[in-house]
Order: sequence, then structure tokens, then C-alpha cells
Amino acid sequence: MSDTTSERSQLDEDKNPTENLAESVLADISEAIKAVACIEIEKEDFIKIGCFLYRASMVMMEFRINKNSPTNVIDILQSLSVSIDRAKNFAKKLQKNAYTFQLSEFRKILEQLEGVMKNIGDNLSSVPLSVYEDQDYAEKAAKALSKEMKAAYFKVSQTRVVDSKEKLQMLSSVDLSREDREETDKDLYSVDDEISTVNLRLSSYTESGNSGDKNDYERWSSGSLMSLPQMAQYMEPLYDTFFCPLTKKIMDDPVTIENGVTYERTEILEWFHKFENPEEIVCPKSGQKINSTNLSTNVALKATIDEWKERNETARIKVARAALSLASTENMVLEAIDDLQSVCNRKSYNKVQVRSFGMIPLLANFLNHKNRSIRCAALELLRELAEDDDEGQEIIATTVDISRVIKMLSSNHRPIRHASVSLLFVLSRTQFLCDEIGAVAGGILMLITAKYRQSIDAFTSEKADEILKNLEKLPNNIKLMAENGYWDPLLTHLVEGTEEMRMEMANYLEEIVLGPESKTNVAEKASPALLQMVHTGNSLSRNAAFKALKKISSYHPNAKILVEAGIIRIMVEEMFKRTIHNEPMNSKTEAAAILANILESGKELEDFQVSIHGQTMASDYIIYNIVHQIKNSTPDELNINLIRILLCLMKFPKASATIVSVIKETEASFNLIELINFSNDDLGVVSIKLLITLSAFMGHTLSTILCKTRGQPESLIQNPTEITRITEKDAVSVNFLAKLPHQNLTLNLALVNGNIVPTIIKSISQVQITGTRSSRYANAYFEGLVGILVRLTTTLYDHQILLQARTYNFTSVLTELLTKSYTDEVYKLSAIGLENLSKQSINLSMPPQMKKKKILKFFIFRQCSLPKSSKGEEFSLCPIHRGVCSSQETFCLLDAKADEQLLAFLDYENVEVVGAALSALCTLLDDNVDVEKSVSLLCEKRAIQQVLNVVKEHREEALRQKSFWVIERFLLKGGDKSASDISQDRLLPSTLVSAFHHGDECTRQMAENILRSLNKMPTLYNTFTM
Repeated sequence: MSDTTSERSQLDEDKNPTENLAESVLADISEAIKAVACIEIEKEDFIKIGCFLYRASMVMMEFRINKNSPTNVIDILQSLSVSIDRAKNFAKKLQKNAYTFQLSEFRKILEQLEGVMKNIGDNLSSVPLSVYEDQDYAEKAAKALSKEMKAAYFKVSQTRVVDSKEKLQMLSSVDLSREDREETDKDLYSVDDEISTVNLRLSSYTESGNSGDKNDYERWSSGSLMSLPQMAQYMEPLYDTFFCPLTKKIMDDPVTIENGVTYERTEILEWFHKFENPEEIVCPKSGQKINSTNLSTNVALKATIDEWKERNETARIKVARAALSLASTENMVLEAIDDLQSVCNRKSYNKVQVRSFGMIPLLANFLNHKNRSIRCAALELLRELAEDDDEGQEIIATTVDISRVIKMLSSNHRPIRHASVSLLFVLSRTQFLCDEIGAVAGGILMLITAKYRQSIDAFTSEKADEILKNLEKLPNNIKLMAENGYWDPLLTHLVEGTEEMRMEMANYLEEIVLGPESKTNVAEKASPALLQMVHTGNSLSRNAAFKALKKISSYHPNAKILVEAGIIRIMVEEMFKRTIHNEPMNSKTEAAAILANILESGKELEDFQVSIHGQTMASDYIIYNIVHQIKNSTPDELNINLIRILLCLMKFPKASATIVSVIKETEASFNLIELINFSNDDLGVVSIKLLITLSAFMGHTLSTILCKTRGQPESLIQNPTEITRITEKDAVSVNFLAKLPHQNLTLNLALVNGNIVPTIIKSISQVQITGTRSSRYANAYFEGLVGILVRLTTTLYDHQILLQARTYNFTSVLTELLTKSYTDEVYKLSAIGLENLSKQSINLSMPPQMKKKKILKFFIFRQCSLPKSSKGEEFSLCPIHRGVCSSQETFCLLDAKADEQLLAFLDYENVEVVGAALSALCTLLDDNVDVEKSVSLLCEKRAIQQVLNVVKEHREEALRQKSFWVIERFLLKGGDKSASDISQDRLLPSTLVSAFHHGDECTRQMAENILRSLNKMPTLYNTFTM
């Protein structure tokens, strides 16, 4: 058994016997109507029978609605069931064999149907009045139906025969008309057929029967029988006196003329105006001459007609409800909705009646129908029911799926868009429904989209704009609009709203993520209002305004707007002058954050006046107050923002000089170093960044303070096994140590004594394994580690540091760094470190003492690790350093093959790297080494060509001087071979001439010496005066 069948069975168990029996009778009536509607012979009689049955179904509906029916109702329903079952069988028999029956057989069946109608009339007359409860119109309609059915009479005409061919043509034309009315659904949000099936209480009555019956019933609904309004009129008896003789329509304002005939007022007046001569006026019905055109209202008839209309409209509503419940065909649904609209338009109270019959839930189901015409009609009727009716709006809010209505805004069918936006506009007038509409996911976004598509659909755009204005009643909707890119409502309420509203808008402004296209626009419109709130608002308003300004200032292009609005002076006053202690927030922290954001934008504010006394951001007073507030007791957030301000001011010469002076004179440097180890990593990072900047001005002072601080400097470098992920603090910490003066022996010894060197070597090895892409800070961290190693190479004269350099083979480590892909800074530092190490090689390289005792030779071997020859008697001497050398013990570049890597970097793009590599190579041409052998070895490796390329490609003064120095050494010690190689370079002379003309004194002298060596300049000899 399917889920639907199970649910239906459960519902049947919950119903009382009367309700179940009434539904069974309704199902039989539905089948009987289907059969009757398909009979073409004696069509008028069978239309009458169909109307009788349909009107009887309305009485059955009363049995279903009434839960306290008398006991004899069961007997009445059973008798009705038997009669209707007979009528159904007779109708089906005629439907199947109407064209084969003889006249006598046809007449006999029709007489039997007549008897069945009379029996049904008798049964209806015996229905107790309590079934109708207080609904007088239902009682009157049932009595009128009973009376008509008792008097039913059907007569067979012998000449009324329909040809089979004509019948087929008629059916074909009906089917075409039905197809024309069906429309293809092309909405953006398509409706599933399974969802769109209106599966209400009475829909089960139409499920039985074969497909042929269904098609016949649809044909009846589309034109074979009368429309629903016409059928409703059969439920209330009509009288000829209701109709105007001129229009043949029911009168609204009946008036009586002189001869006693009643007409519609407007029609008879129009008739009178047709006569130019009043004496020629005659009665349009009798032709009798009219002497007077006076009209008298037929009060009695008007009251009767009005009463009939009221009863008829109620009946029409019930008929329409039944039609919507059955929903057998699309045409039936459309006619029912159209009729309900006409009923609602006639009188406002009719909306209450339509609503009381449970019509809104039915219409809500039709919003999912596959036919877009039905969806559109349902939307329009719902709008009519919601118009100026708070109760109707509340029912719609709890019954209708508002999200479905909003989705229809994207339909490509214009009428549906217009109907949905019109319904939403009516609903948005109520505050409760404003919340419902705003709560729909993506609803406000769709309304904003519709608003900005004016060129595509002006009506929808205008209505969407009005809906959004209505939704502004709720602050949360304003927030949603801003989140979806529509900022105007929020900014308008921020400027023009009440203090409470302005505060709420400022809070929203701080919460919402600003899009790139809206950041500047928001800053321009919101900044003046927010600054005013800072000046005049209460504590909560000020807090909200500060947070919003902080958010706006974080977007650096907004700095200019904020500065022009006067924010700098206000923030400085908040930082230094405001002394209100009972505020629930610290405005200094927020003010400092805003000021730091603006300064970080790069705007030059060094000379910007921040007070009425002419003080600027670089003034001693301002900087002193900032520095003075940086201490352990200050809240972390405020410390962070104050240090950020100082970091920005350090970019300006005047301000930086003042900052350095104030820090030297105060304990600020101690405070900054103490803040490094605070648990707040952000505070530690900005503190170290400021210390790195200050190290260029007071590096030795900071080194001394750092060494005197407990736990420093070793706490700045973590053990690599403790690092799960390289953080910014790790990176800036090692860079701080690397940037402090390299020659500071106190700090270098502290690093060595703190056993930091093995930690650095392990960390370098770990980064080499994991790669620098493991973290965004890995490159900076790696550069800092290498920088610390390099700083130790500047104080190798200390035996502890020398031992560390030998133990961990600094030469090999730095040479290896030149062989892999790292940053330019790493290459430069490695070359500098190799230069420092190579300078010590001549001092560390000692000739072997072959005549010493074995024990002495053993001691020397242990101490200097001097290599022996394979025979154990001779030692291999370094040709350059004239002694026993190794990369580990004497830092020999040749033994480490570092010279090859350094030569390769002479072709590098980065000038600083080239300069560092060339400086390291220059140590191999120093006067203390064997220059001739060094030149010879370098010539074999084509070093002179590399140096000549450096001269031609780089114009930096310092780099040219080094290159010229190397060329001089080759010319001086390299012999004819070097001179020949140098002289063959065609571009060198022009480069030398240019340097001779435009270089500094040292460069000119070097260029002159080389030109003379190449015979490009005359040699000056000493002249003597006789």
C-alpha cells in the first residue's frame, strides 16, 4: 500500500459515519455528472439533471461540515446513495448506447431518471434543519432544490438526433479550445507535476473511472455544460421581475416609470435621452406613451434582489470551493478563481465569506500548479483577499509559502512576476509579514535584483522598491539589505534615524563585511554621522560609532575621506584628553586602532596638525604621550595599536628621530622587550617589529638590554621539534636577532652560551626538508636563521664562537645554501657569511711541522684536524693559503668548492647578491694570500669573463669598484694570458672611459689604472728640471 493510500485510510478512520457516507455519496454524484455531461441527445434535459446533481453535492457538503448530525441523517444519506447510484447507472447506460436506443427505450430511461430526481427531491425535503445550523442561505437553497426536483419533468423530442460525424467534429473542436487554454510552463523555478497536483479532500472522487470518462468530463468542464457562475444561479430561484426588460440582466437599481414597468435606472434614463421631444417618449416594453419621466425606486424589488444576490454570492462561493476541491480540470479551476474574484470585487464583506470557507489554503496549493495561468490567477486572488484585510493577511502568512511567492519574481512570464510582486507589496504593509518576507533565504536579494532591473520590467522594479521601503520597518531587514549590497536604507537611517536606530545601524555597519565596490561609498556617507555620534552620543552610541569607524578605516583607500572629515584630531583627543572613567568602554583603544589604520594607509601625516595648539603627529608631546602609554599594565589591544602608530611614524625622518630620542631617554625599550614574551602573540609581533626598526638607530643598546632580560635571547628561537607550524612571531623573532648589530660580541656570546647554534642548524635542516611553502612565514623565518649564523661569522676572533663555527661546519652549511633555490636574501647572507669565514682562512691555515714528536703531531691533528697524505708522512698544502686547509677547520672556500658557486652568482640579476658574491671572491685575491696562484686557479674557471660581464651589466658604484679591483689584480698577477683575455673585450674600454668621466674619485682612479695597463691612456713619467 502506498503512503498516500495509508494516509487516506487513517483519515477515513478518524471520520464519523455520517461524514464517510456523505463522501461516498459525493463520489457517486461526481461519477454521475461525468456520465451526464457526455450525453449529446436531449442535451438541455441532461444539463438540467447535471445541475440538479451538482446542487445536491452542495447539500452533501453540509453533511460533511456538520459534526453533530441527527441520527435519521444516516437513513436519508443511504436513501440518497441508492437514488444517485441508480441515476449514475442510467446515465452511463445512455452515455454508452444513446445512439442505438429506440425512441421508446430512450423515453423509458428518461422517465426513470425523472423518478430518481423526484426521489432525491423527497429525500432533500426530509433533511433536518439542524444540519444547516445557522446558515439560512443553505436551508433556503436546499428547499428550492427539493421543490424543483420534485417537479422535474423531462420530455423526449423525436427530431433531436445528432449525427455521428457531427458529434465527432464537435468533440474535436472542444478539445482544441481546451488545448488553446493550456500554457507551457517556462518559469525559472519549474513546478513538479507531482507537487502541483491539488490533492484535497474531494480530489479522490475524480480518481475513479477509465480514461475515457476523464476526457469526457474535461470536455464537459471546458464548454459542454454551463460555467460556474451560471451553475450557481441555479441554486437560488430566479424570477422574471429581477431582469431589466432592456438589458435582460439582473437589476442593481430598479426604478418604476409612470405605467408601472420597472427598469434599470441607467438604462431607462438612456432610453429617455434618445427622444428629442419629451412628448414622443414611450415605454420600451409596452409602447405606451409616457407623459412623465419621473422615476420611483422600487424599494421592495431592490431589497429582494439584494437579498437574492447575497444568497447567490454565498452559493457561488460554495460552488467555487467545491470546484477548487475537485480540481478535475484546469478550466474548472480557472473559472472558479475568476468567479471568486468577481465576488470579492463586488463587496468587501465577501472577502470575509471567501476566507471563512477555507479558500486561502486551497489557493496556496495552486501556487505549485504546473499551469502558470492557474498560478497567476491564484496569486491575484490572494492579493485581493489580503488587500485592506489584516485577518486575511495573517491567514496568508501562516498558510501560504512566502518563499514560493518570492521565487516567482524570477519567472520569465511577466504576468506571474507582476502578480507575485503585487501580492508581496500588499503583504509587506504589515510588520509581522515584513519579518516573514525578510526571513526567506535569499528573498531580499531577489527583491533587490528586481529593483535594479527597471529596463527589463519597470512595474516589477517599482513595486520591489516599494516592498523594500516597507521592509525597512524592521532593522534586521535593513541589515539583510546591506549584506546583499543595498546600503542606502542603512546609511539613510544612520544619518536621519533616531538615536536608537542610529546606534543599531552603526552596530550593523561593524558586523557586515563590506564589498570592494561599497567600501568607499559607505565611508563617504557614514563618516560624518559616525563622528557626530562620537561627539554627542551616549556611551553605547559612541561604542558603536567607534567600532564602525574602525571597520571603515581598515580599508586604506578610505583614509583620505576620513582625514578630510576631521577624524585625526578627534582620535588624538580621545587618546590623550578624554578622562571620563564611568564609560563601559575604553575609547582610547578604539581611537588608537583607527589612527593606526589611517597611518598604515601610507598617507603622509607627519606634519598634520592634530590640536588647536598647532601640534603635529611628529611633535614631542604627541610621541611622548604615545611612548609613555606603552607598558605592561596597559591593555594588550591598546599596546598593539600604540606600537602600530609608532611603526608608521618611524617612516618619517623627523618623527623617527623623536621616537628614538624618547625611547632612549625612557624605559620604553625595556618595556618593548618585556612585551615580547606576552601570551598575546599579536602584541609580541608588533613589539618585535618596532624593535627591528629601532635596531638601525640603537642596535647596541637594544642588544645589551636584551641580554640583561631574563630568558633572553634564547627564548626568541624555539626548538624545531616544538614548531608544528611556523608563525609570524617565529619569523620576526629570528629576524630581530639577525638584524641587531652583527659585531656585538655580548649578544653573540649569549647566543653561543645559550646553546642556540645547534637549534639554528636543526631548524635550517628541517626547513630544507619541509620546504618554504609549508607556511607563509617560512621564507622570512629561514632568512632570519641564516642571518643569525652570519652574525656569528663576524666575531670569529672569539674562541667559543670559532669552535662553534668549526663544530657545525659553517662553510659547508652556507655553501650548500647557494646550491638550492631560496630567496635573494638567503643568497646574499650566505655569500656575506662565506666572505667573513674566508677572511679567517689565512690566519687559521698553518704549515705542518714535520719534525715534531709523534705525540705533538697527534695533538695538532686533534686540534686542527690537519689531513695527512696517503702515506701518512706528507700533507697536502692549500696553494692559496700556503698551509694545511679544510672547509671545516680553516673555512677554505676552495676546499668547500664555494668558489664555483660564488662565480655562478656573478650572473645573477639581484645586484646585492652579485656584490656579496664578488666580495667573497675578493678574499681569494687579498695581499695575504698567494695571488698569482689564486689568479691562475680562477682563470681556469673563467672568472675574468664573469667579472667583465658584471662591469658591463651593472652601473652601481660600489659594485664597479669591486669589479675594477679584481680586474687590476688579474692584470697585475695574471701575466700575458689575463691581459690578453681582458684586452679582447671590446666593450670594456668604453665602460672604463664612462667610469673615468662619471665615477667618484676612487672609481676614476681604478678606471685610469686599468686603461693605462691596457695602453689606452698615456703613462706619465717623472720629469726632472735641469
